[in-house]
Amino acid sequence: MNEEFDEIRPYHDEELPQVFEELIADPAFRQVVEAAFPEAPFEVLANRMRGCKTKLEFQKKFGYVLMQKLAQNSTDGVTLDNSALGDKEGAYTYLSNHRDIILDSGFLSKLLVDEGLNTVEIAIGNNLLIYPWIKKLVRINKSFIVQRGLPMRQMLLSSARMSRYMHYTIADKKQSIWIAQREGRAKDSDDRTQESVLKMLVLGGEGDCVDRLMQMNIAPLSISYEYDPCDFLKAWEFQLKRDNPDYKKTTSDDLKNMQTGLLGYKGRVHFRIAPCINPQLAEIDRNLPRQELFIRIAELIDQSIHSGYRLYPGNYVAADWLEEGHRFAAHYTEEEKQKFEAYIHQQLARIDLPGKDEAFLRAKMLQMYANPLKNYLRTKAHE
Repeated sequence: MNEEFDEIRPYHDEELPQVFEELIADPAFRQVVEAAFPEAPFEVLANRMRGCKTKLEFQKKFGYVLMQKLAQNSTDGVTLDNSALGDKEGAYTYLSNHRDIILDSGFLSKLLVDEGLNTVEIAIGNNLLIYPWIKKLVRINKSFIVQRGLPMRQMLLSSARMSRYMHYTIADKKQSIWIAQREGRAKDSDDRTQESVLKMLVLGGEGDCVDRLMQMNIAPLSISYEYDPCDFLKAWEFQLKRDNPDYKKTTSDDLKNMQTGLLGYKGRVHFRIAPCINPQLAEIDRNLPRQELFIRIAELIDQSIHSGYRLYPGNYVAADWLEEGHRFAAHYTEEEKQKFEAYIHQQLARIDLPGKDEAFLRAKMLQMYANPLKNYLRTKAHE
């Protein structure tokens, strides 16, 4: 066991019994569990937890059941296309766009279990671990901690340790990882891979930058939600930041985003995993200046994610609405158009702001749905 990673890694299976007892004794955890599983008494659920010998067993008994329930209650189906992966049982770094704080990785693990595959380890920012029981629960759920908000020197040391942990997880544990392509979600769905994520990945491993990235077996993942339940909250935040540049979200704002994302209606949800990018990395010019190299690789990942989107009628309606035209009218029916427009009006009505700028808010929401289409078309034209 590598003690260097003790502060950030998921729990080892032999640590679970003690952590289970700590959680079972926590009134806040009990309250959440009783709300998530109202059909069973807490003592029954506690004993079911105690019976789990591994993290994967816990995930299948609790996480999987919860994801299945959320998929049934808040989506019109969650699907996965991983047909482009040659070896589906290999250890990959699934580098994806980011739509929902909890469900992106949760649904992915559920879909992998449906395929008879192992779940993923999840990179999660410590800014979301606002209560002790949350930190314990995510570490049971195969999450490792991304430390944020540190002074520059400490941040570099922390990033290097996390990179070494991720390389160790892929190479030695043969365990796949999920990580978002940027810190936080793209509020306007204009998904771009941050070079800083790639720079972090090359702090571990051996060889030059390209060698180190190839050791991570990066497989870009495109996540497409038909509807984003948090769209009105994101638009709300856009106006608050426009009107007050110093505005900062609070812990209660984060909790509201989590709850809205979990329980709100999402329509159809699709995950598509692209082939591992190692063949393209092998052909890249390693003599490029370091910064240009990272830009090229980020663009390569972006093209893979953008071309993998599943597009829905609302994406096309939003683009036409913004352009005040009918360029994409062949991609939706009049009924689909009316349904999407009614949805946008309904979400706008949920925003309660002094000085509410309806035109600005609508434009921001429409951009969230139009941007995946714009990026998809740009990538296809480039190909």
